[in-house]
Amino acid sequence: MKNIFKEIEGKLVDIHTRKIYSACIHIEGGRIKEIRRIEKETKNYILPGIIDAHIHIESSMLNPGAFAQASVPHGTIGVVADPHEIANVMGLRGVNYMIKDGNKVPMKFWFGAPSCVPATNLETSGAILNSKDIKYLLKKKEITHLSEMMNYQGVLSEDKEIMEKLKIAKRMSKPVDGHAPELSGKDLKKYIEAGITTDHECSTIIEAKEKLDMGMKIIIREGSAARNIDSLKELYRTDPEKLMLCSDDLHPEMLEKRHIDKIIAKLISEGFDPFDIIRSATINPAEHYNLDAGMLKPGDLADLIMVNTLEEMNVMETWIEGTRVFDRGNVLFKYRPGKPINNFKCSKISEEDISIKNIGRRFRVINAFDGELLTKEMIRETVPDEVVESIPEEDILKIIVKDRYNDAKPAVGFIKGFGIKHGAFASSIAHDSHNIIAAGACDRDIIAAVNEIVNLKGGLSIAADGKINSLQLNIAGIMSDKPCAEVASKYEKLSDSVKNLGCKMSAPFMTLSFMALLVIPELKISDKGLFDGKNFCHVPLFVE
Repeated sequence: MKNIFKEIEGKLVDIHTRKIYSACIHIEGGRIKEIRRIEKETKNYILPGIIDAHIHIESSMLNPGAFAQASVPHGTIGVVADPHEIANVMGLRGVNYMIKDGNKVPMKFWFGAPSCVPATNLETSGAILNSKDIKYLLKKKEITHLSEMMNYQGVLSEDKEIMEKLKIAKRMSKPVDGHAPELSGKDLKKYIEAGITTDHECSTIIEAKEKLDMGMKIIIREGSAARNIDSLKELYRTDPEKLMLCSDDLHPEMLEKRHIDKIIAKLISEGFDPFDIIRSATINPAEHYNLDAGMLKPGDLADLIMVNTLEEMNVMETWIEGTRVFDRGNVLFKYRPGKPINNFKCSKISEEDISIKNIGRRFRVINAFDGELLTKEMIRETVPDEVVESIPEEDILKIIVKDRYNDAKPAVGFIKGFGIKHGAFASSIAHDSHNIIAAGACDRDIIAAVNEIVNLKGGLSIAADGKINSLQLNIAGIMSDKPCAEVASKYEKLSDSVKNLGCKMSAPFMTLSFMALLVIPELKISDKGLFDGKNFCHVPLFVE
C-alpha cells in the first residue's frame, strides 16, 4: 500500500522556540513527521489548533456534532467540555449521549465527569450523580478530568460525598476544575488544598492574583453572558504560563461569529505577546489536562490551523490528526444527529399559581447586571395592595421558576435589570437543574410563555400582545438537533424580540438562565424559592 503524505507551507508560529519562520510541515499517518525551514517567503501563518479550556456545549443549544461543524471554521480542534447541563437533566444517560454524539465527528471532545449533579440539594433536578457514578465516568477514555467543583461550600464543610469524588479523581490522577467566585483567604486555601487546580470565575485582577499566588491556574472567560477578558488581560504581563482561555457558555449566534480565535486576535492586536496568547489557547490546556492534542512538533498529531494574520486570526484551514476538516469557508465532514432524548414531565400553570399575596412591608429583589453572573440583593417597599405585582415602570419584574420534572407550584420573586416594559419571556435552560424560568411585566404573559415551554417540552418563548414566538429544544429541553445557522437565526430573532420589549441585556435569555444558578452570589431563585448565595440558604420574599 502506497504511503500517503501531505505537506503544508506557511509562516510557522513556533510556540516552543518563540520564533516565526517559513516552514514546510510534512504529515504522514496523521502525525507530523518533519518540520523544515524553507527560504521562500510564505504568506499565511500556521499555528497549533485552538483549544477551548472550559465550555458547556449545551449552552450553544447545539449537540456536539453540530457544535463541531460550527467551531472548526474558527480553528477549534478540541474543547474541554463539562456536560453537567445535560447531566442535571438526564444523568449518566445524558453524559453518554454527549460522548456518543461527539464520536461521530473529527473534532476532539475532552469531557469532564460532572462533579455537582445536582449543583446543590436545594433545588429540584432531573438526576443525581454520586461518587460511584463519578468513578464509572472517570474510567472512560473520553473523560479526562473532574469538572468544576461548584459546591465550594460542600468542600469547605468537608461533605462526605464531595470529598469522596475528589479522592477518586486524585487516585486516578485526573485534574479537578474549580468554581469559586469571590472565594478568598482561608476558605480559598482550604478549597485549593482539596486538590482543585483551576478557576474560571474570576472577575477582578485582585481575585485572580490571590488564586494564582496559591497555586491555581486561571482560565479567563469570554462568553455570551460573562465576559472577563478586559478585566483580566493584564495577567498576561505577569503570569502567562498559568493562563488559559475559555468560553464557558457561548450561545449559537455568537459561535457563528467567533470562538477563541477572535479573543486571540483581540489580545494580539492590543499588543500582548502573541506567543503567550497562543500558548494559553493551545499548549497550556493540552499540558494541564494531558490532552491528545498535537502542538506542532515532529511526532505530534497533526492538529494545526492556518490563518491570514495573527492580528485578525481569519482561519483559512483547520487540520485535525492530519485531515483537513475546514478549508476556506467549507466544512469538510458531514454529521447526522441521532434520536433526541428528554426528561420533561410537568403540566401547565395558571395565573393563580404565581399570584403573590402581600404579607409584609418590604420584599427582596434580585438585581441583575448585563455581562455578569453575580447579582445583588435589593429591598423594595411594598404598595398597599392585597397582591404584589410587577412594577415595569421601575424595572421590577416578576420572575418565576417552575419544576419541570414534577407538577409543583412555581417559586415566585422579583428581579431588576432587564428593563422589559411589557410582555414576558421564558426558557427551559435554567442553570443548573434546567427547570422552567420566566420573567415578565404581567402575569398573563408570564403564564403564556411558560405554558408554551410545557407544550414544546423544552425551549425558549416570548409572549406579548397576544402573540407567542418560540424555539423548540428537543434534546433534554436544552439543545436542538438542527444546524447552528438555523438555531442561531431563530435565537437571534427571539433575543431581538425581547429587546424590543425594552430589555437592556445584551444576551437576555442567557442572563435569565443564570438567575437560577444558586452557587453564584448574591441573590438567586430556584424552584424552591429565593436563595442567598453568600450564606447558602433560602430566604423569604418578604423581609418583614
